[in-house]
Amino acid sequence: MALATLKDRLARAFGHDPEQAAAVDLYTRIVAQAREPAFYTDYGVPDTVEGRYDLLTLHMFLVLRRLKREAGQTKPFAQKLFDVMFRNMDDSLREMGVGDLKVGAKVRGLAEDFYGRLGAYERALDAEGSLDDAISRNVFGEDASPAAPRLAAYTRTADRALGTQAIADLKSGHVTFPDPETTQESMEEPR
Repeated sequence: MALATLKDRLARAFGHDPEQAAAVDLYTRIVAQAREPAFYTDYGVPDTVEGRYDLLTLHMFLVLRRLKREAGQTKPFAQKLFDVMFRNMDDSLREMGVGDLKVGAKVRGLAEDFYGRLGAYERALDAEGSLDDAISRNVFGEDASPAAPRLAAYTRTADRALGTQAIADLKSGHVTFPDPETTQESMEEPR
């Protein structure tokens, strides 16, 4: 689905609330970043429904982590962003032919996976675990994927870059991620 179509569909679903519209804009930009071809061609992320979901989750985590640092100003907006994501998941499952009676259970499963990954990435970036390992397990489905260090390096770079972005920009639907093709950071775990 084209990103413009995604944005239009989500905007119709959520009405005319300006903050909700900004959450739709931000989500659309997150989806665009998660679909950057370099992740699939250069980083080795599987170009599958699961691989795309994993990259979407990773980028949502990075934005939600930034919003969480200013929770007093951002908690309602972060919830709206989360709601947009899972409305999109619901719509996508229906488009893929999942029956109405099973959509709810599938979305609950995706939400559980989402929260599990958020916790793993949060602990790893807070130096309680290995980001390489968390990415290897959650994105590549392996205990030690050779592609994980590069995506972990990108994730650290993106986390630092998002840390400098103004909350007002995020809350107005704007985000800037590093270019995955040019991200140049050591692929070793920080000491």
